[in-house]
Amino acid sequence: MPRLFVIALCLVSSFSAQHSFAQAPADKPNILLIITDDQGYGDLSIHGNTHLQTPNIDKLGGTGVQFERYYVNSFCAPTRAALLTGRWPLRTGCHGVTHNREAIRFSEVTMAEALKGAGYRSACIGKWHNGEQFPFTPQGQGFDDVFGFNNGHWNNYFDATLLRGSKKEATKGYISDVLTDEAMKFIRTNQQGPFFCYLAYNAPHSPYQVPDKYFDKFKAKGFEDNVAAFYGMCENLDDNVGRLLGQLDELKLAENTIVLFMTDNGGTAGVKIYNAGMRGGKVSVHEGGSRVPLFMRWPAAKWQPHVVKPIVSHIDVLPTLLDLCGVQAPERSKLDGISLRPLLEDKESAWPERTLFTHNPIDETNKFPGAVRTQRHRLVREIKGPAGGSKAKANDDSATPWQLYDMAADPGEEKNIAKENPEIVKELSAKYDAWFADTSSEGLQRFPLPIGHTEQNPVELHAPQAYYDKTLHFASGPGFANDWLTNWTDVKAKVWFEIDVTTGGEYDVELAYDCPVEDAGSKIRLSVGTASHEATVAAAPIQDIPLPHRDEVGKERYRNRQWFTLKIGTVKLPQGPARLTLEALSMPGTQVMDLKHVQLTLR
Repeated sequence: MPRLFVIALCLVSSFSAQHSFAQAPADKPNILLIITDDQGYGDLSIHGNTHLQTPNIDKLGGTGVQFERYYVNSFCAPTRAALLTGRWPLRTGCHGVTHNREAIRFSEVTMAEALKGAGYRSACIGKWHNGEQFPFTPQGQGFDDVFGFNNGHWNNYFDATLLRGSKKEATKGYISDVLTDEAMKFIRTNQQGPFFCYLAYNAPHSPYQVPDKYFDKFKAKGFEDNVAAFYGMCENLDDNVGRLLGQLDELKLAENTIVLFMTDNGGTAGVKIYNAGMRGGKVSVHEGGSRVPLFMRWPAAKWQPHVVKPIVSHIDVLPTLLDLCGVQAPERSKLDGISLRPLLEDKESAWPERTLFTHNPIDETNKFPGAVRTQRHRLVREIKGPAGGSKAKANDDSATPWQLYDMAADPGEEKNIAKENPEIVKELSAKYDAWFADTSSEGLQRFPLPIGHTEQNPVELHAPQAYYDKTLHFASGPGFANDWLTNWTDVKAKVWFEIDVTTGGEYDVELAYDCPVEDAGSKIRLSVGTASHEATVAAAPIQDIPLPHRDEVGKERYRNRQWFTLKIGTVKLPQGPARLTLEALSMPGTQVMDLKHVQLTLR
């Protein structure tokens, strides 16, 4: 083993060390990977949308290679899991978007870990959404510099308090601008390279918040508030992409920097205005839910600008970058994707026939909704209902029969040809069954929440990661990021977290909560194994924090509050798995409290 490789292994944490691979020559290309959130294929002017203008992204696509049929998942977190590992999301353990179902196993080899041993310095800037507690966080998955947030979305896009590593840091300005500034700072600091900048914008995901000049432009065109804000967010992102590409030119880094632009799933607010003729948007297993843009540019490679027609996938990005950078593929993890180099070099004759799969992750049990995509056909089995079938279970009786569409003759999926082609349905559905069984063979579970790592101390256990009894429910729906538990009106109801204590010792425990004055005084007990503490819930009046939403729906779905702290005491915890339980011993009012999170600090 080369001496420098051994040194690289010694310099990184034990999590990263086990995933480092190769020594890097001095001329390794830099990598800037830009991914936006909830921006569909049709939300770019290069794809025919005449309602907005995205000249900088369009230019990136036009001067590089455009992948015309690039497929991801139709939800956020699974796409990111596949992108970062080169493996199908279920294989990484990611099978949802909240409740810690979005986390990937920390034994997975990420893009940052694979590149680290080749001399790359990496940054994760923006939205992570693959685990909230170390080592599921970017730091635990190989990134050197981290700035952004770990969960699925953020509630306030102006002057947001983000995380630098695991420490909170106040920012000034609009969040997409702030994240761009941070990426530019990282690039400038590491311009001697090689660097890997993973810039994951959280826009144009709702809540729909954007500076006035962008909103006003589209509102003046007569669009509804959510669409005006959404399109404004898209144009703001394009301006920021222009700033990034301009900096690469200014620093003379453009020639040897691989720039990728992509999005994580189908569109949302803009779908009803323009969707490039596709059926479905985010959460759908039809074409519009998972076909998104992918543009790649690397001037030093001398690729001729062209449009790639064969189908490709998010699982192909990691093996492609490793191939282009001359970095050995990880030995510990079987890659499902393949390098796109032949297509980048316009050698389609060297490209194999592919069969790609989509599964809408909901929980540990659901096999559907799902879809199969070949170069010609799309096979779909969906669950009717809100959010693409959020109640889906394995072999759910409400799942539709398989639908089959000829995507060459019918790109809008208007005619179901399943009855006329039973053999194709049989063949492709059997492939889906085999794929699902294979990729979920290690079992799907909500990973216990690790506490006790020095890299994240204190650690917060957030309400959406909890288990709970009725009558408790989430304040804003299914319990997405930033939500809290409310309606604790049954004194017998409990809330609990499955945890993994990595370092035994004494932990200070406190809660983030609120409680109206008239309901104060409940006695509660927190217990972990044989350790327990009791406390009285003091009055903590509800104080809502106004947010700059542009649409009325956002005001109900995305809410911030001023949370109060209830100190429980110090508990001594042994190393190992445990259950942390909160229960009410008495309730003099109508409810116990609203619960935002539990915080544990290792002394």
